[in-house]
Amino acid sequence: MRSSVPWTCSGGIFDWDRALYRLDELNAKAEDPNLWNNSGAAQKLMRERTQLANAVEGTRKLDRELDDAITLSEMAEEEKDEATLEEARRALADVYERVKAQELESLLSGEADGNDCYLEIHAGQGGTEAQDWAEMMARMYTRWAEKKGYKVEYLEESAGEGGGIKSVTFRIAGVNAYGWLKTESGVHRLVRISPFDSNARRHTSFSSVWVYPVIDDSIVIEIDEKDCRIDTYRASGAGGQHVNKTDSAVRITHNPTNIVVQCQNERSQHQNRAKAWEMLRARLYERELERREAIAAQTEAAKTEIGWGHQIRSYVLQPYQLVKDLRTDFETSDTQGVLDGDLDKFMAASLASRIKTGGDVLMP
Repeated sequence: MRSSVPWTCSGGIFDWDRALYRLDELNAKAEDPNLWNNSGAAQKLMRERTQLANAVEGTRKLDRELDDAITLSEMAEEEKDEATLEEARRALADVYERVKAQELESLLSGEADGNDCYLEIHAGQGGTEAQDWAEMMARMYTRWAEKKGYKVEYLEESAGEGGGIKSVTFRIAGVNAYGWLKTESGVHRLVRISPFDSNARRHTSFSSVWVYPVIDDSIVIEIDEKDCRIDTYRASGAGGQHVNKTDSAVRITHNPTNIVVQCQNERSQHQNRAKAWEMLRARLYERELERREAIAAQTEAAKTEIGWGHQIRSYVLQPYQLVKDLRTDFETSDTQGVLDGDLDKFMAASLASRIKTGGDVLMP
């Protein structure tokens, strides 16, 4: 049985026969002993091979599960076994939901959607209350990434005064990491009874999220070092293995754009400097993507503006339980599940909305 489910590779939709041919081609190239003479090209090839192999196997697995569910349903109908028939219905519903998710993922067609990404969280005004919310969000996205099987690498953290964090930066590595997370950029609002208020009053806190892609060697971003200010400082954070005891942390400010990046997690100033330059190139690339998107958005009145001061999602814990995305109106009362990383449905709704309104169209 041939599934009609589209599969993805680097964010696009491809013909099934072409996919199998390309996978065979990549497997053959992977056997070439000279492949690793060019480590950059080798890593790119192996990444495509892994992504394609996973997509093909995922489609085959859905085919098998669909066949099993249909067979189970037919047997249950013949024997008039309602319990087994209900089991088959649940299996079919599960396959259907995963087919929809795979179809959506196949629409991640932006030029950087398949890449790893950086995710920054910054506490808004409000002192310890806002800093605690920023730390809760860091945990939420870490949990989400772990459920996806993505690798989370800590890069920088600024500890809060009295609790929580002022800011944190992660690198999240995995297939389509940027494609999934890109719609999370914006302001996130929390309403709850403050654990820091002795009078148990309800407080509203804000934190911002910024997501931008890791760029590879195929994307050239030129930076004039004369346009940058480089500062070194002593790393700060929660302590432990992440914090160096010397002035090894590096902050780079790009003067023409006022973009600031910083890294403190590596063992030496040299390593932190290299990572910070990589982050700056990624930020400038994301800025260019935003410029192109803004041009496309001029003809799309329904396009949602994303940025500080433009709240995208509310997390209400008191006086009722509700998480609601203000761009798509998708909502759930399972607030604890969301804070534990169950974000896929919110991301799916946002991605579908962007694709529908043309928000992912990139223009030169």
